Amino acid sequence: MLSERLLAAAFSSAVRRGTLNLTTARGQRLTFGDGQEPKVSIRFTDGAAQLLLCLRPELKLGELFMDGRLVIEQGTIYDLLQLVLQDTHGELDELPLRRLRAIRTWMQLRAENDPRASKRNVAHHYDLDGRLYALFLDADRQYSCAYFDHPDATLEQAQLAKKRHITAKLMVDPGQSVLDIGSGWGGLGLYLARVAGAGSVKGVTLSEEQLDISRKRAVAAGLPERVRFELEDYRATKGSFDRIVSVGMFEHVGVPSYDTYFQACRRLLKDDGVMLLHTIGRTGTPHPTNPWITRYIFPGGHLPILSEIMPAVERAGLIVTDIEVLRLHYAFTLKAWRERFMAHREEVLRLYDERFCRMWECYLAMSESAFRFQDAVVFQLQLAKRNDTVPLTRDYIAEREAVLKRAEELELRRSA
Repeated sequence: MLSERLLAAAFSSAVRRGTLNLTTARGQRLTFGDGQEPKVSIRFTDGAAQLLLCLRPELKLGELFMDGRLVIEQGTIYDLLQLVLQDTHGELDELPLRRLRAIRTWMQLRAENDPRASKRNVAHHYDLDGRLYALFLDADRQYSCAYFDHPDATLEQAQLAKKRHITAKLMVDPGQSVLDIGSGWGGLGLYLARVAGAGSVKGVTLSEEQLDISRKRAVAAGLPERVRFELEDYRATKGSFDRIVSVGMFEHVGVPSYDTYFQACRRLLKDDGVMLLHTIGRTGTPHPTNPWITRYIFPGGHLPILSEIMPAVERAGLIVTDIEVLRLHYAFTLKAWRERFMAHREEVLRLYDERFCRMWECYLAMSESAFRFQDAVVFQLQLAKRNDTVPLTRDYIAEREAVLKRAEELELRRSA
């Protein structure tokens, strides 16, 4: 059978360490790898599923797993991804339609996210039942890469360290105004006010679910006057701000809108202001985000490389004052999320259904694999209008982090 021959060729090349036991739809058993751990066993329920996986693995792996046509009988979907990706330089979609990838790249990089499309795309993912996110995120609902500043950090400690690290780079001083573009569930905005002493924080989001929770949190913290959250597209935001921060939102902007995004940031940033952009990106060459992810999880999403970002930054008249690349931090974050999600899988099943559970398990496993075995990273770009706004050396970051850490301890004692 053609599909079985293609499967044998693909997995013989991909699986070198560990062991993959494969049972075809006709009951034929195939084994790949060196016989060592980890050991994964999979089974196809129909011959068409085998052919689909061979033709478009990046899309069909997730679909077949979701639909129960690719069954993992030993191990997990993450274990399967590890076997396939750890020795293949992260390339799933090499058989056999390489030219199709080039066409998809051209189409995706030109797809524009206008305000209506942006709100629709955000709602697809972020306006799910709020109880879902509470099951696997930290208590502050930080839904972006944590910062593991020491090897034994818990997820909660690493997410707090992330807020501290970003705030230190923003150089937020008491009384200053801050704009948070893509403000999530409000945790960073509240931190900027309570711990860093920002005089006013405006958070803008396109998620109605996140907006509702953010506003309630601001009221509960006694900060509704200093920390305001609005359902607003960044393109419509007005005003002038000492600091601008954007965490985990730029991935949804889309390449055709990069000029619009950075020009808006320049317009909103004061002349002596500082901006911190925290975004997932890639270290390789431009190509589209995994098609399964863009179809089922993040429609309209794109993970940029620096050469796609920088021309728009330069055309907007902004100066890059610092770049930091966080490499495995997101792999650690996603591992924690995946483990928590699986520990609460029965509760997710009560909220949704079995197909949704498999979809989200696959999403978290694919994302972790992208940061561990492929070229996904997180970029933190510090931007300004003037080259004398930020200190000459990076010593100020550690110094400000130390000050913020003491402020966190005071805040914790006050709220105890």
